[in-house]
Amino acid sequence: MSVIDTIKEQIEGNAILLYMKGTPRFPQCGFSSRAVEALVSCGERFAFVNILEAPEIRAELPRYANWPTFPQLWVNGELVGGCDIICEMAENGELQTLISEVAKQQNTDEA
Repeated sequence: MSVIDTIKEQIEGNAILLYMKGTPRFPQCGFSSRAVEALVSCGERFAFVNILEAPEIRAELPRYANWPTFPQLWVNGELVGGCDIICEMAENGELQTLISEVAKQQNTDEA
């Protein structure tokens, strides 16, 4: 499987996915830490990929996404953005709304 196929599978297989440096419990950069805080405050589960442990994804994802930096938040297969966008959405309530709707849909699909 190519790296691009792996990325596509990760994005398609997880309704809420954060590509980040480190893990939610141990973020390895301030931007990833802020993004995790914003997502955790929404109160829903999310998947993550630690790009520090996946150098091939770290190298290819910026080209695939046409987004040069990390973290990257993907929701329902769409790139939402990086740390600044995530935090701005958290501040104005958009992130909570988006994440709650996706989680509710996910729970409906699983039932």
